Amino acid sequence: MSSPPPRLSLFARGSWPETRRITAVLRTETAGDALLIIAAAIGLIWANTPWSSAYEALRDFQLGPTGLHLNLSLETWAADGLLAVFFFVVGLELKREFVAGDLRDPRRAALPVVAAVGGMVGPALIFLAFNLGNGDAAKGWAIPTATDIAFALAVLAVVSSHLPTALRTFLLTLAVVDDLLAVTVIAIFYTDELHLPYLGPAVLPLAAFALAVQRRIRSPWLLIPLASATWWLVHESGVHATVAGVLLGFTVPVLTTRSGAGDPSTQDPGLAEWFEHRIRPFTASFAVPVFAFFAAGVTIGGLDGMVDSLTDRVTLGIIVGLVAGKAFGILFTTFVTAKLTRAELDSDLSWIDVTGVALLGGIGFTVSLLIGELAFADQPRWEDHVRIGVLVGTLTAALLAAIVLRIRNRAYRRIAEEETRDDDNDGIPDIYQQGA
Repeated sequence: MSSPPPRLSLFARGSWPETRRITAVLRTETAGDALLIIAAAIGLIWANTPWSSAYEALRDFQLGPTGLHLNLSLETWAADGLLAVFFFVVGLELKREFVAGDLRDPRRAALPVVAAVGGMVGPALIFLAFNLGNGDAAKGWAIPTATDIAFALAVLAVVSSHLPTALRTFLLTLAVVDDLLAVTVIAIFYTDELHLPYLGPAVLPLAAFALAVQRRIRSPWLLIPLASATWWLVHESGVHATVAGVLLGFTVPVLTTRSGAGDPSTQDPGLAEWFEHRIRPFTASFAVPVFAFFAAGVTIGGLDGMVDSLTDRVTLGIIVGLVAGKAFGILFTTFVTAKLTRAELDSDLSWIDVTGVALLGGIGFTVSLLIGELAFADQPRWEDHVRIGVLVGTLTAALLAAIVLRIRNRAYRRIAEEETRDDDNDGIPDIYQQGA
């Protein structure tokens, strides 16, 4: 498919080789998540230095038009504004999976879809078990249920030189469904007050945006105002503004048909891939790292503060939920479904591989922190404990997953090396070598 004219690009054209090279790097999973980790570390360290007051002043600095009720702090702009762009990309990914990806085939999608559901139920039950009788702490039940798709894929990319492609596909499908469920949870359970006079009119710019992209219009002078109007109306309605990003992403066509509308062989990637190709560098290099910078800036209060946080039931519920709840929920539901139905695990995978993916599911950084802010916005003490719990749980799950997958990677590498030696022994096929 021919590339779109440069004048229609949503962002700078980047004609210099250096700009194109940097943009390509930012599209990779590892680079984006390295920036995320660095930004979170800077926020956490800065908030615990003698200069923490400067960090708090920056985080609480307000800007935006008061007349539109948008005189918000930088922290709020990051959570409501920048993450909406990130969730727009999530919406594009979700639609692409449903239309042209693994979720299109129910037989292939069955196990990872069920695994995603189990991976949300398990952590929620563990969190609630830790916080029975703990006041309003139960409001945070959804915090350990989310998987950070980009972070998880980045960890897999680092250790997966020889892991089967089916493993990445399983993780991607699981994480995509997890994202869809997380957005649904945010919309239903973390919307305190619904203002229909704003929510109803939001359909108008959303429909206009959908009509424009269906007609293959890519001009930012039209699409950005329509998307901004949709975001503002959803924000004012009481529904979290990231939901607007997902809805806008869902409207973008995934396939462009050259000829023969009913023939899949005549279809090319559509606007969804085009948008994602241009917007992902922005989310990877700026939107998500800025959110992480403000979200991770919790004041620990020295050793005593860390001990206090790690002994709090909210923190423990999050850590155990992310590490054990995710792994058990994913493994249990996948195994039971495979045994009781016709759904089968890919022939290239073993249950040890699924264990590694299940541990990766416990990486719940971006969306977990967002849900924590929504759940405990009026309770700063628990909000700080949420951040520590998410950080500790995510790092623990990532470390355990890396160990398991590294061991499996070595096993697959040995198999590949043995097959190469057998098939490349002086050009003589393996069957003749055995006969000799």
